[in-house]
Order: sequence, then C-alpha cells, then structure tokens
Amino acid sequence: MRGFAHINTWIFDLDNTLYPASCRLFDQMHVRMSDFIRDTFNVDETEALRRRRDYYLRYGTTLRGLMVEHSMQPAAFLDYVHDIDYSNVPRLEELNIALAKLPGRKLVFTNGTISHAKRVMNRLGVSDHFEAVFDIVDSDYIPKPDRTPYDKFQTLHDVDGTRSAFFEDIAQNLEAPHDMGMTTVLITSESQTAQPEPDARQHEYVHHTTNNLVEFLKGVTP
Repeated sequence: MRGFAHINTWIFDLDNTLYPASCRLFDQMHVRMSDFIRDTFNVDETEALRRRRDYYLRYGTTLRGLMVEHSMQPAAFLDYVHDIDYSNVPRLEELNIALAKLPGRKLVFTNGTISHAKRVMNRLGVSDHFEAVFDIVDSDYIPKPDRTPYDKFQTLHDVDGTRSAFFEDIAQNLEAPHDMGMTTVLITSESQTAQPEPDARQHEYVHHTTNNLVEFLKGVTP
C-alpha cells in the first residue's frame, strides 16, 4: 500500500470528489446534456437520454461523442451544460483547513471546464489552495481515462508521478495515475461503504478508498 509521506503534489478531480456527490450538480448537468441533444437533433427525451448514455459509454464523455460523430463545436455544449444552480455547494471550512495542511502543490484535473471548476471552488471556499486547473479544453477535449491528457497534464505542470497523489471518484480514471507512479485514492459517495468496487484488477491501481475526503486528508497530515 502506497503511503503519503513522500507526496509533494496533490491532484484532485473536481465533480463528486472535491465536493460531495450529495450536492447533486451532476444530476443537473445530465438533464442539461439530454436537453441539448433533444433540442439540437429534434428528438424526444427518451432518444436524447439514450444518445447521452451511449456517447458517454463509448467515448468517455457525451461531448466527445458529439464531436466525433457530429463534428460538434464544444463551446456551445459546455456553456449550456454548466449553466446550473450552484447553491447546493456549501462552504466547507473543514476541507479548507485540511487542504491548508497538505505539504506542497495542489492541482485540479477535471473533465469539466475551468469556469465550472472556479465556481465550485469559490463556493467551497478553497480556491486559494490550488495552483492551477487542468480542464477539458487543456485536454484537447480528450477525456479521462484516456492516457493522452494525463501525459499532457504531467508535462504542462511538471508533475513527478512518484511524488504525487491523485484523488478521483471514478475507479478507471485512476489506472493512468497508478501507471505513472502516483498514489491513488478512490472517493466513493457518502452512502457507500468505503470499500473498493469488486473488480479484482482494480485493486492493482486503487491504493486507498474513502467516502469522506476531509477525514481522509486529516489522516495523512500531522
């Protein structure tokens, strides 16, 4: 099991990782994605939902599917999808304190946009802790878990994988960080038991699992 004493770079996914899944921002975004597909292609809600899920499963994000299959320009989609109500995101003073105690750099690596990330971090009250946000635009619209954006992120931000920890709520998105030498942490939802999903291969690249980010961070700092 990889520890944290050597870590000087802390990398966090954003959605359902830095803020709790109970905020339900993704529920809003899923509705917005389906509505965008419905209105763009003049299909009913059932077909829009089917396409959204199909693109996500085959391409990693709905946006990537729209770009590949329909040459969709991403800006309009991203602006529409992230036009949501952020009032459910609370200020988390305990998270602010826990992040302040982590030694070294903090970065966000998200399949969302930098504007979305900034709105969330401002609501949480943690923006000052983060050196940079690497978003889907920086990724050239290639989403995690594809290895390409991880390599670009590592080069752009001069990240030493062997001294980095990566926090993420989707297990498969931790495979590349593991292969890059990072210590990996899977964030489950608050209602889940803090145990890895029953996938034998996953145990190779998920080093730690928790359903409470703040309490976990408290445990890795003095």
